[in-house]
Order: sequence, then structure tokens, then C-alpha cells
Amino acid sequence: MKSYKKELWFETQQRRQLINITPKVEECLQESGVKEGLVLVNAMHISASVFINDDESGLHHDFEVWLEKLAPEKPYDQYKHNGFEDNADAHLKRTIMGREVVVAITGGKLDFGPWEQIFYGEFDGKRKKRVLVKIIGA
Repeated sequence: MKSYKKELWFETQQRRQLINITPKVEECLQESGVKEGLVLVNAMHISASVFINDDESGLHHDFEVWLEKLAPEKPYDQYKHNGFEDNADAHLKRTIMGREVVVAITGGKLDFGPWEQIFYGEFDGKRKKRVLVKIIGA
């Protein structure tokens, strides 16, 4: 049984951004040498997310609109959490979009369904944040 760990770091230029991190996770998989197993990819910050979906710009726009309806950024004073910080909406968006994904590894490749890709969702950006990639298997 092999075990591999790597941290991916991101610093977005915008408060909210979706980044396709599938190629970075595939690089990790190649580095690990694991052919059969599982990969865990999780955001290590409570205002960021990792999730699986389609890499389609219209859908990404729809996520932004939908999340803003569910947890609007402004007005900041609508949230009790906001005081020292102004990121209550980011915490809520992360909860909706999820903390992590687990993907099967088969034949040395990520075992996805059609159109599936792994995304890092940043909801309170403009500072360094990390994503953990943990791979176990043989």
C-alpha cells in the first residue's frame, strides 16, 4: 500500500473564482505511482470548496448567480458572523458546494464519469489558501 500527500496552493485575484484543478490532481496521481486506489482532494479553508462538475462556462456563471441568491455577499450587516471579517457568505457558499471529493483510481487514471472534472471554488479570495491531495492505493 502506497500513501502520497501534496498541498496545492492558490491565491486568486478575485473574491470568488472557480478553478479546474483536474490537471494538478492528475500530476499528483502520476507522482504517487498509485494504479489502483483512491484520491481525496479537500479544501483546507472554511471559505473555499472542492467539488466535481462539468467545465462549462455557462454552468460556472449559473453557480455564481445561484450562490449569490442563496448567500449574497452584501449587505455585510445581514450576517452576525460579519464584524471583524466580511466573509459570512463565503462560509455558507462553501457549505453548499462541499469540502472535498473522493475519486477512484483505476489503471493509474482518475475514474470519472462523462464530463466530470475537479474544481477548487474560492469564495473569499485574494490570499493564499491550500488544498490537500491524499492518495492511497497500490
